[in-house]
Amino acid sequence: MSLAPRAVLVHRRTEYQELIDRHGTRGQAEFFLRTRGRDIQEVERRHRLTEAALAQVAGAVPADWRHARVERGDLARFLFAPDDIVVVVGQDGLVANAAKYLDGQPVLGIDAEPGRNPGVLVRHRAEDAAKLLRAAAAPGLEGRLDPRTMVEAVADDTQRLLALNEIYLGQPGHQTARYRLEAGNAPEPQASSGVLVGTGTGATGWCRSAWLERGSPLPLPAPAGPELAWFVREAWPSPTTGTEQVHGVLTRDQRLSLTVESDRLVAFGDGIEADALELTWGQVVRIGIAETRLRLLG
Repeated sequence: MSLAPRAVLVHRRTEYQELIDRHGTRGQAEFFLRTRGRDIQEVERRHRLTEAALAQVAGAVPADWRHARVERGDLARFLFAPDDIVVVVGQDGLVANAAKYLDGQPVLGIDAEPGRNPGVLVRHRAEDAAKLLRAAAAPGLEGRLDPRTMVEAVADDTQRLLALNEIYLGQPGHQTARYRLEAGNAPEPQASSGVLVGTGTGATGWCRSAWLERGSPLPLPAPAGPELAWFVREAWPSPTTGTEQVHGVLTRDQRLSLTVESDRLVAFGDGIEADALELTWGQVVRIGIAETRLRLLG
């Protein structure tokens, strides 16, 4: 006998909840915000919108389904099952936070604050959750999915990292990173502020900033495209370090290879520094397109 589907609701703590955690009471949080020219009523309003969206989505889960709820800070410790239906209630960035812990499960993005978020990944409203959940469990799902390319970094000690937007490799303190970079040509020793490797989904964020700053002629990849764009940030020319290989495009069968020449470098994805690969002198990390893709319900 097959089990009923499980809906996993992913959310994050609101700013209001974090303020109460930090300051203890609403009055103290209100005073803190007032000293910075802000009004707690706006923070409370947004908190109520998020809580209402979560309640509406939770209530839309069919009575015969299983369900679970996980906060963003617990994603690394949560065990997703292969047949889960993942419902992200929040901002676009929360979908990226969850994507790195998934392996092909369909994802439904619910915008908790319509009008405030771009809605690129959280495309739906809470009031539509019931019909969308049924659609996610119905036959023919593949035709309704928007697959998104992901990027992965694999170290020579088998450490592996997935990301939806981009992977950054550099110094944890954002000092000069030293490494040898190989992108299909002869390896080049470099000293820089780090290396960014991004997907088409991430091409609207950090990678786009690097692309604009450099005035790069490279076309940025499309969200589902089989390419990644990579950029070296602030490469430093010296007698021992070069600046010839500072940007490029990786296709599905290509990898960017970096050999660490610093005591410690890290690689982290989608801005989550707390969940990083730790790399030491002489280690090799290869970055390219992941086999796993985000399967977003359109």
